[in-house]
Amino acid sequence: MSIPRSEHPNPQFMRESWVCLNGEWDFEIDQSVSGKARKLYAKDAPFSQKIIVPFCPESKLSGIEHKDFLHCVWYRRSFFLTKEQTEKRVVIHFGAVDYEAFVYVNEKPVGSHKGGYISFSFDITNYVVEGENIITVCAVDDVSDPMVPRGKQSEEYYSHGCDYTRTTGIWQTVWLEFTEKSYIDSVKYYPDSENGILTIEAKLVGKGIFLAEAYYEGRPVGKAEAQCNHGCAKVQIELSEKHLWEVGCGRLYDLKLSFCGDEVTSYFGLRNVCLDGYKFRINGKSVFQRLVLDQGFYPDGIYTAPTDEALLNDILISKAVGFNGARLHEKIFEPRFLYHCDREGYIVWGEYPNWGLDHSRPEAVFSILPEWIEELRRDFNHPSIIGWCPFNETWDVKGRKQCDEILSLVYHTTKAIDPTRPCIDTSGNYHVVTDIFDLHDYDQSPESYKKKFGSFGKDQPPHDNHAKRQTYRGEPLFISEYGGIRWSDDANSWGYGDTPKSEEEFIARYKGLTDVLLDNENIFGFCYTQLYDIEQEQNGLYTYDRKPKFDPAIFKAINERKAAIED
Repeated sequence: MSIPRSEHPNPQFMRESWVCLNGEWDFEIDQSVSGKARKLYAKDAPFSQKIIVPFCPESKLSGIEHKDFLHCVWYRRSFFLTKEQTEKRVVIHFGAVDYEAFVYVNEKPVGSHKGGYISFSFDITNYVVEGENIITVCAVDDVSDPMVPRGKQSEEYYSHGCDYTRTTGIWQTVWLEFTEKSYIDSVKYYPDSENGILTIEAKLVGKGIFLAEAYYEGRPVGKAEAQCNHGCAKVQIELSEKHLWEVGCGRLYDLKLSFCGDEVTSYFGLRNVCLDGYKFRINGKSVFQRLVLDQGFYPDGIYTAPTDEALLNDILISKAVGFNGARLHEKIFEPRFLYHCDREGYIVWGEYPNWGLDHSRPEAVFSILPEWIEELRRDFNHPSIIGWCPFNETWDVKGRKQCDEILSLVYHTTKAIDPTRPCIDTSGNYHVVTDIFDLHDYDQSPESYKKKFGSFGKDQPPHDNHAKRQTYRGEPLFISEYGGIRWSDDANSWGYGDTPKSEEEFIARYKGLTDVLLDNENIFGFCYTQLYDIEQEQNGLYTYDRKPKFDPAIFKAINERKAAIED
């Protein structure tokens, strides 16, 4: 059988020597969470089912389609290594495993990872042998645990409202990588679009020369090197050609990174962002953010796109209705999706799936901060990411208010790791310390919407439904959720407000709400809810299987007209 999702999962840090482990694995459901005691990590342990990785067992594409709660699941497969491969450093990578993963190689534990949304890896050089090897993975998950962030996965048996089918276990690509003993561990890119310079900070293992070479459309445009004797190197490449990364135009440079025989191919975009009064500037230009809420769900794969083409298609259908970017909502999206955003010049906000986490308890910081730091480090180099948002709508939990200190700590940690992008502490409510004051408002009346946001300016604070709990201090304003207009024949579907009685009424409402935000010279962006339907939530401009509900050209014309704040 063909291997699903066989493309390299991270084009921004790619070695030639790698092996995809997607495909058929042995599978076992362990509802009693007793598998470790029963030694399911043993190579001859009984497994009763087969599953197709990287699709979660709840999904149709996995071949399992088990929709009930899954407290624990086990995976197993064999892989073969040549003598030459075992002489290298052997690393196993997981795109994501929800929630806590325990990994065994040849019956021995090699490591564990907590956090269901971010990539992780283990050096298994000392655990593998020439010939056949066995990898076993145990994943433990409990969406009812208030210390487990679940995003939009339903904590009830059925999907309901804006919560959907759950994801358990492996849901992104698993792969092996072979490196030299001295190798490039990681890199951070600091582009300077004004001066045409790229600064690279490299974390290295070993001693030697670190070399970085830049190319544009195959042409060499600069290089730099540095001696490394202490685990890191910093170089600056003065680019002989300056091509700016802009909205709608990715214009990516290719990079070749070398160190002691280790070679990594990568890329970067020449892009800087900054806040300037009420304006959000990209490479000095005021850009209105015409965003849409994208939650990254698929009918057959749930959290996992069935193909690489499906990832790109979500960007293309968004652009077809006039959006220039998205809030990647309540989910950490895979690097492959971000790669397509980078290429397409599609701006996005990186979020964390905080829903389900009891943010009223101080100890909740241990359930978000480690994985959030991993996210900041993994995706720092993507030019398409123009801001961070670790929390979304931190509602009270059983009558208890959020722990403000958690939001403040996560915000300040974000800024310490990445001072190059703005950070919204919690989208919509309730702000503690933030670079941008964003609001969610699902008022369905264009007339009352204009009263709320039509006159916002220096002498008029924005209308805020949560003004008793958060204070506007003059930050730039972003209406980061609005609309959500339901359009469905299903009486049991979910959406905001009353369903328009006709297509003409839907379009008039959409245009009226959107015009208010485009016409205010002090609002820098909007985010419409949402791009496509997801299960019972049917307020997308497309159906769940990505079919347009209306003529896309209508919305493209509404969304793309020049905003008052744009240069």
